[in-house]
Amino acid sequence: MDSRRGQFEALVQGYTADLYRYAVWLGNTREAAEDLVQETFLRAWKSLDSLRDARAARSWLMTILRREHARQFERPQAVDGRTEELDPERLVGFRDGGQAAAMALRQSLATLHKDYREPLVLQVLGGYSCTEIGEILGLKPGAVMTRLSRARHKLRRELDASGHLARRAEGSR
Repeated sequence: MDSRRGQFEALVQGYTADLYRYAVWLGNTREAAEDLVQETFLRAWKSLDSLRDARAARSWLMTILRREHARQFERPQAVDGRTEELDPERLVGFRDGGQAAAMALRQSLATLHKDYREPLVLQVLGGYSCTEIGEILGLKPGAVMTRLSRARHKLRRELDASGHLARRAEGSR
């Protein structure tokens, strides 16, 4: 039991920050992200024996988190008698002058279809490789690379149309 507990504690200490960052992007609120990470670790504890290779722990946990997130949509949660909507404004705020650009980026990301947004967020925020993203999403690495390329293209086009990309480029000269 002690080795199982030690293995689990190592997972919690090693991956909580990664899971939380990803959960914020999926859940859009700090509270929802915290709940999602907690549920992920609860499910991980229950099925810890199924983790055969410690090197696969990160992908394994991210897969659990994604599945738990999907389960939340199967059973809508009511808050004060109404279903809580996802609101990008409730994400962690920015204190610097780049708040408008950051919000434009978040809004543009929100317009991407989930099939494109998810791999991009996993790569940029999570630092995952195409192979790892493929394991998490159940895709081949080539499909992940295609989705990442399309996501960047769509995001660039959206930011360019909104004028944010042009201003950033002018400001960096």
